Amino acid sequence: MPSSKPAKRQTTPRPPQFNFNHAMIYSRDVARSLGFYSDLLGFRLVDDFRHDGRLVYVRLRAPHGEGTLALHQLEPGKQLSPDEGVRLYFEVRDLKAVCEQLQHAGLKFTQLPRKMPWGWEHAYLDDPDGHEISLYWAGAKRFRRTVMG
Repeated sequence: MPSSKPAKRQTTPRPPQFNFNHAMIYSRDVARSLGFYSDLLGFRLVDDFRHDGRLVYVRLRAPHGEGTLALHQLEPGKQLSPDEGVRLYFEVRDLKAVCEQLQHAGLKFTQLPRKMPWGWEHAYLDDPDGHEISLYWAGAKRFRRTVMG
């Protein structure tokens, strides 16, 4: 005999309301990396921590927006592997002018700004520890489905 009760509807749990906080980058020399990110890219110091008088951790805020980046001293005996797969993306509206300014300050780019097949303008360089950085401009395309062209 069929039940007269309505079937229980399964509900999908609501996903957590995550807000991206920061990325942590391991560094051989936090003070040197701090100079790169603050002096050349304009990040502002939020917090720092020293151990035995040596800078071992800093948290930085992006020059625009609320994004933060942490730089953490690599543990003794550990090595940074070039194939760790870290690439940081920083969006900047006036990409060409910013890249020219950074070149003038002495930074070497592995790729100067150019339009990529997915429609965004990208330039690439490495930080002092070899982490790849993409400076790019996507604008409104950032939240649209990619169309290769």
